[in-house]
Amino acid sequence: MKIYTKTGDKGTTALFGGKRVPKHHIRIDSYGTIDELNSWMGLIRDQNIDEHSKNTLTLIQNKLFTVGAILATDPEKAVQKNGKEILNIAKINEKDVAYLEKEMDCMNEALPPMTNFILPGGHTTVSYCHIARTVCRRAERLATHLYENEPFDSNVLSYINRLSDYLFVLARLLSKDLDAEEIKWIPEKKD
Repeated sequence: MKIYTKTGDKGTTALFGGKRVPKHHIRIDSYGTIDELNSWMGLIRDQNIDEHSKNTLTLIQNKLFTVGAILATDPEKAVQKNGKEILNIAKINEKDVAYLEKEMDCMNEALPPMTNFILPGGHTTVSYCHIARTVCRRAERLATHLYENEPFDSNVLSYINRLSDYLFVLARLLSKDLDAEEIKWIPEKKD
């Protein structure tokens, strides 16, 4: 199988369903940002972190491929003439969102309560989590814009939203595990 097709040489790409759109289309930007996020997740998983977190990140990466596929599907072609969905995979559901919530609840049990915002950093691995979190937030902004114009399953939006929260809590847990200092944001007082 050749990787290059030359079909995008004029600045367009095909959605699932065959419709061609410009590469700068909000739909392409949305699932492209999910792809970028998935790469950052892989970088976090490649770090020297606990096995449970690595396994959770692998599960999340698989879900991100599902999110990308949903976002890459032309809504006008999502259902075929025979009534079957073009995307024949398990979709993101409430259980997937609940899984992230459960993981955060478990991690939070091992963490001191948060009393201030925390400056990103303290350790390279922790910084990767914060970068992934901000990419996730960008993906969410793009996906919500897409959703306003071409709605899709709202569980996808919930999942992306919860994932950014998960990445924040993971950053805190890894700070603890790696004995990295969490620097609190203390705003300067007005004169």
